[in-house]
Parts: sequence; structure tokens; C-alpha cells
Amino acid sequence: MSRDRNEQGGSSGRPLPARLDPRAGRPPRAVRGEATPSRAASRVDDERPGRGRSGARRGAVVARAVAAVLSVVLLGASGWGWYLGRVAEATVNRTDAIPTAGNSNAGGAPEAVNLLLVGNDSRAQLSEEQLAELSAGTDSGINTDTMILVHLPADGSRASFVSFPRDSYVEIPGHGMDKLNAAYAYGYGEVDDSAPEEEREAGGAQLLVQTISQLTGLMIDHYAEVDLLGFFELSSVVGGVEVNLCAAVDDSAYSGAVFPAGVQTISGAEALAFVRQRHGLPRGDLDRIVRQQVFMAGVLRKILDEDVLLDLGTQRQLVEAASQSLTIDRDLVLLDLAQQMQAVTAGSIEFQTVPIVGDDRDEQGRSILRLADEDDLHAFFADLSAEPEQAAAPTTEAPPTAAPSEVSVEVYNGSGVPGLAGEAGSALEDAGFTVTSTGNASSSDYAQTTIRYAAGDEALAAAVAAQVPGAVTEGSEDPSAGTVQLVLGEDFNGVGQATTPPAAAPSAAPTEPARTAADTSCIN
Repeated sequence: MSRDRNEQGGSSGRPLPARLDPRAGRPPRAVRGEATPSRAASRVDDERPGRGRSGARRGAVVARAVAAVLSVVLLGASGWGWYLGRVAEATVNRTDAIPTAGNSNAGGAPEAVNLLLVGNDSRAQLSEEQLAELSAGTDSGINTDTMILVHLPADGSRASFVSFPRDSYVEIPGHGMDKLNAAYAYGYGEVDDSAPEEEREAGGAQLLVQTISQLTGLMIDHYAEVDLLGFFELSSVVGGVEVNLCAAVDDSAYSGAVFPAGVQTISGAEALAFVRQRHGLPRGDLDRIVRQQVFMAGVLRKILDEDVLLDLGTQRQLVEAASQSLTIDRDLVLLDLAQQMQAVTAGSIEFQTVPIVGDDRDEQGRSILRLADEDDLHAFFADLSAEPEQAAAPTTEAPPTAAPSEVSVEVYNGSGVPGLAGEAGSALEDAGFTVTSTGNASSSDYAQTTIRYAAGDEALAAAVAAQVPGAVTEGSEDPSAGTVQLVLGEDFNGVGQATTPPAAAPSAAPTEPARTAADTSCIN
């Protein structure tokens, strides 16, 4: 039974802050900086009650919603859609977030988009009443506790969202290994104290972009940063979002999250509590990331499936609330982003978390998350961002093979089993090959049987490989032209028999199955 909780959170009749009031306009950007003079030094987690540090995670919802809202509006190609796009462009903040160096280009589809969504956890513009209502504690500095890479392929057929836990232990360019959520603070602090606040924030954004680019092997095309209050207002505008909990939770001492089990509709302050909770959850911050992703999915389902298309007033409120809380890079055109997302449906939006090996402690005794190694991460993101047309067609044509009578073979025993080279040589001769010599390999601990051949002797090597299925075949300078070397390894089972397959290595980067925006199953 769905429990409607809209009246407990969300709009309470209190006035909006001036920067979110569409009638009042937006104050100068420097206001936020004036209230946070010591933010660059704040990088240490605070676990005390009331100081939840990932309120900004909710902000990523806003950035997604901007694209989704504008997308559905533009489906009609109406003047109203163009007007709302102009409203968004007029109220959104801009920052110089994309660096000129340290931003890898590993993609082959220039029309594809990689967007870094960042949640800003600053509470500098919240009133005392709002801080109390949201259980938001005091201002927690400039650390970015929400970092999500969004990939949109060139054809706009799907959207992939990958979350990065704030405690991911990564290399930050110029600063060595540290938690990922420190990258922004480092970049902010690298800019001279006398520089305008906008320049210091741009420095933070650029170093975070460089860190994510280095981590993923991808070029980050665009950047979008959202604040805490923007999330609060958006969740109220959409009239609440349906979520499904597997079990009841009571985290009143920290995030303020108190929810029963089952399906329920939440908004406003309750929505923030829902996505802020990590105490009492089986996997802590990883479960909080799932909460965040599920809530984002609910917002997108709400926008795409309900009556927003028919309610022009709600459309405008959504665009205003979203764009006024957004800071984006100088080159991002929201209308272009919306048009690229027009074909996306709830079932084609996938949420994942970056591959994690396990948790650990760093040299300072802090709790950290170890990610997969660089090669595995780059492979993961290359697969994520691969365009359909980039997939190579499987090769079905068999390589040319020589007749056994044309092949001379040297057999070497690297298996550690006495007499195996002689047995294999006799079997090859019976099969029609010319065995010129047998003996022991320089090492007796070859794990895999290997066939070596000189350049141009591929057909000869293929003939031997047909007799030892599963053997490794490699070009080498060791054999003379016209002669193939067969080095028997521990996996060798005999001529005419397949080698023993190597034991599957444990996954270095265990990942959970991707969850789509259409998935409404229960979560922690």
C-alpha cells in the first residue's frame, strides 16, 4: 500500500531563498563565497549527528531532471519548449570547469557526451529554520560528496550513470593518493586567495574533472554542479517520488530518516533524509548511493510518465527550480543536451557504481574504498562508452594451415613431467609431422603450452595448433624459419587433446548489475 508523505515534507508555506524565488531573480555569485571563507580546508569526514555530508548527492537529481524536463518539452517542438529553454539559459550559472590539459580523449564518437554531475554540499545560503528542517547541520565546506559520470551515446538511445563513492581512494593529479571528494578542495585551494570566488570554484572543478578523466580514461565534455537546496525544491515541485524500502529504517539521530517498509511517496525534507542516510544501512555509503540512484530514477519516471507535459505551470516551475540551482561549464547548451536525450526512456537509463575491490584504511587511519586497477577501470568505461557501430564483426575465416608433412617441429618439455617431450614427439610423427628434436625447456614451470613460430610461418604454426587445441600461439625470434617450436606446459594433456583451460581468475572489479530507471524493486 503506497504511503503518501507529501504533506509532511516539501512546501511548507515558508518563503524561498531569493536565489530560488523566480520573482526575485538571482543574487550575485559571490554571496555563497562570502559565507564560506574556510571551506578549502574542510576535507575530514564528520560523523556527528546532524552533520550529514552528502546532501549534495541529491543535487545530481536536479541536473538529470533539467535534461529530462527540457527533453519531454522539446518533443513537441513547440514555441513553449523554446521559451523554457531560454528561461533555463538565462538563470543558470556558468563556470570555467573544463581544463585545457589533463582531460583524456579516448573516444571515437565526437557526438557522444560525457557529463560529470557534481553535488555541492554547501549550506551557506540555508536559513537556521531550513537547516533544522532538513537535519542538515552546519556548512560542511566545499567537498563534493556526489560525483556521477553520465554517458550519452551519439544516437541518444540510452543514458548510463556511474556513481563514484566519495571515499574512493584515487590519485589526484599533483597531490598523490587521497579520497576522491578532496579533489575539488585541492583545486580550489590551488587558486590564489585573492582571486575572485568564481575563479577558485573553477579551479576546484577543473582538478576534479582531471581526476575523473584520469580515472576513467575518458574525456569529460561537460560539467554540471547542483546545490542542496535545489534538490529540496525540485522534489517538492514534482509532487513527491515513489520509493520502495525492503525494511523499515529509523535514523532520527543522524539524517532524520524514519520510514516504514514498502512503497511510499516522499518529497522535500523527507526526500533529503532518504538519500542522506547511511547509518544503519548494511553497506553504509554504498547503500546510500543506491538510494540516490533510485530517487533519481523516480524523479525521471515522474517527469516522463505523468501529466507534466500537459501542465505548463509545473513545467516552468521545474525548469526554474532546476536551472537556478545549477552551475554548468561555459560551453554546455541545455537545449542541445535535451535534444540528445529525446529518445531516452526509463528502461534505457542505467545506474551503476564504479567497480570496487573492497574497503580499507589509509595511512591516516581513515576509511577508504579501493577501486579496481587502472586497466580494469579503463576497460569498464571503454565498454560503457562504446558506440554500437564500433563493435567489430566476428572473424569467421580460418587462417591458412599447412599440411603436417610440410612442418618441422622442435618439442621442448616445460611441464615438469619426465619424458613428456619424447611422448609428444612420437605422437606428432604419427600424425605426419617431422620432429627434428626433443628436449627440456630452459624452464620447467611453463603454465601454458606455447607454440612459437618465425615471421611468415603462421600456416606452419596453425597446423601444430590444430593438434594441441588451447595452446598459446606467438611469433618469436627463437625458432629458425621453417621450424615450429612446441613448448609443453602444465596444461598439456597429449597430442590431439585440448589443453586444460586456466582457472578463472577472481574478478578484480566486482560490479553489481546495472539498475534501470524502470526498476521499482525494494532497496535497503
